[in-house]
Amino acid sequence: MIEIQAALFWAYGAGATFALAAGRQLQLWERINAGEGPRTRSRAANPYLTLTILFASVLMVPTGLFLLWQNPSWATMHVADGHRGVWAGFVLLYAGGIPVAAILGFLAAQALVLVGAGYWAYLQCVGGYFLLFGTLIHGWDGRGYERFLSPGSGDFARWAHDSVVNHVLDFLTSGTFLALFLFGAVVIGTMLMTEIGWLMEGWTLPGADRDRKVPRVVAVGIAAAGVYGLPFAGALCASGLVRLLGGWLGLPLFAVLAGFVLLARRSPVRWLYGLVGVPDRHWRVEPEAESAVVAQVTSSRPE
Repeated sequence: MIEIQAALFWAYGAGATFALAAGRQLQLWERINAGEGPRTRSRAANPYLTLTILFASVLMVPTGLFLLWQNPSWATMHVADGHRGVWAGFVLLYAGGIPVAAILGFLAAQALVLVGAGYWAYLQCVGGYFLLFGTLIHGWDGRGYERFLSPGSGDFARWAHDSVVNHVLDFLTSGTFLALFLFGAVVIGTMLMTEIGWLMEGWTLPGADRDRKVPRVVAVGIAAAGVYGLPFAGALCASGLVRLLGGWLGLPLFAVLAGFVLLARRSPVRWLYGLVGVPDRHWRVEPEAESAVVAQVTSSRPE
């Protein structure tokens, strides 16, 4: 349900966020299956990965294809004027690329969570959503937001001849916005409910109360700000620096600032990440309580 140029970034970020939200469950799943046969360790047996694939295939792909058919100009960021201008490869890329990108994001974040690099799994989410917002805000020519807020190619061509307020009002009263609003309520609502549900489910497992430093409501707010708010602010900052200093100076300067904010040992982002209670140790590190749960689940299995 988003423009083609940004869809794969969104899918990757959503897949990584799903894996991070279910980080504790994935670690418990790995412990339970340790030493089991290949059938139980199959990727297809992972319920969280399966649900991620279903989300991408059943919700993200059909809504995106609908908008591509309804308004091909907007869906391609006005690269194509109509159906005749849409290359068939775009449709194939959208329909097949979104599930693949979601799977890659999930597997990358899951691998990092399982080896005890949960913060780097979080950075997968940040990277995916930063590229999504960067495409929508700046684009490849500095006119990303103009393309997003123009429901038709004619509106985009007339952008410089009217005020931003009028363009925003025209977009908010267009059929494209109505479709985005309806689909967004379903797709984004399902995505957020799933992520919050998995995060809260993980907090019920042994050891979570020790790692979570704030109340659940506050932890959910911190997680949302870190996954969505921070990349959005970063995209705005990067776009502003590029507009002020040009790409050759603006992007390197932004990279330095982003590295300081995200990678410094005592960065505020790392500190906030530690408050949420997402696992940040290797799955083989089994506290006594977690070992007891694994033993109980394993012993209850039929022979």
